[in-house]
Amino acid sequence: MISAKLIEHIFKAASISRWNDYPKMANLVELDKQAHKFIIAYFLAKLEKDVDINFIIEAGIFEFLSRVVVTDIRPDVFHHIQKSKREQVNSWVINELEDLVNEINGGEFFNRLKNYLQNSDKSHEKERLILKAASYLATRWEFSIVYQTSQFLSDINELKRKVDEELEDYFELIGVRKIAMNQKLAKLVDLSGRLRFQKRWAQTPRIPETAVLGHMLVVAILSYFYSLKVNACEKRAENNFFCALFHDLPESLTRDIISPVKYGIKGLNEIINEYEMRLIDEQILPFVPENFRGEFSYILGIRSQGEKFIKDEFENRTFEHKILPFDGTLDNVNENRFNAIDGKALKYCDKLAAYIEAGISISYGVKSKELLDGFKNMYKFFMEKPSVNGVNFYEICKDFNAHFNLEV
Repeated sequence: MISAKLIEHIFKAASISRWNDYPKMANLVELDKQAHKFIIAYFLAKLEKDVDINFIIEAGIFEFLSRVVVTDIRPDVFHHIQKSKREQVNSWVINELEDLVNEINGGEFFNRLKNYLQNSDKSHEKERLILKAASYLATRWEFSIVYQTSQFLSDINELKRKVDEELEDYFELIGVRKIAMNQKLAKLVDLSGRLRFQKRWAQTPRIPETAVLGHMLVVAILSYFYSLKVNACEKRAENNFFCALFHDLPESLTRDIISPVKYGIKGLNEIINEYEMRLIDEQILPFVPENFRGEFSYILGIRSQGEKFIKDEFENRTFEHKILPFDGTLDNVNENRFNAIDGKALKYCDKLAAYIEAGISISYGVKSKELLDGFKNMYKFFMEKPSVNGVNFYEICKDFNAHFNLEV
């Protein structure tokens, strides 16, 4: 499904600081920016007609993997270089990525990546514009933080003018206009952006630190490669990616509560879940455009049961089955009309992301009893329940351990 080398490449983004030549109140990293970009792209795409959202997902992953390669080049310098050296730069990026991804999907993923980076024609013009606009809006959101601590710099107002001016380039997109007018959609952009300030494993030191926002993207990317592995249909792959991408969005309202606390007190988890559902109903869903609010609720895994709301994003389900979870393989509902979600596999992806977060820090020598215990317990889980829908996650763990010289 995915190699340890590619996992390492993805997690490099958690160590890539952005705006590192400006003073700032928080460490803004590439992984979080890319996650924010994907979230914004989802909302922009859903407000447009005739958009290939699977292209947006895959092209966004291509751009993310490429950005990690060229991390040492400042964005404005990189864009200037591309005007005259685009083919050479992209060839270099492709060469750097080939060894990481050439075995995925029988080489087809790499061929599509190569074609995307080399293709400068007008195909998927709307989708490319959405990705560009989402990237800009995520950067603009970051700049609002940087601006607060940089107003004493002589060039900051000129930079602000350029950032503000670029907004007009994307006004043909409905979602951009809504965000610019600070309407409801802008509140969702803010809510999701704030997840970059909530640290994972908050009670133990780690290297690199990862935020809830970046974690959500890692789980989404893992889910995407899982979908490729099981040959998921387009709608199922789309649902898997965005269910994973949004799975911790409610934590923007409740904060991340670690498992020992959540499950250590009898009945506390149920109380937290009930409160979380109320906050979602009051502070998230009303800001989602009405024409896809039901679809978004389904992606979040929210369904009503009498007067209560239940969140079961990690259950296998189809929309046609009234969002009721069901067991077994999803092969028999692998058609767009079923609108299926591999909830159980997404739980594996979530656990694998946590396993990787712990393991990379341990490999750097930054570890604690809590981190080591969590790492060992997750390894035991994958060893005892190695596969879901024919995909062996335990083999990924073993490859990861070998690559980082980890022992369990």
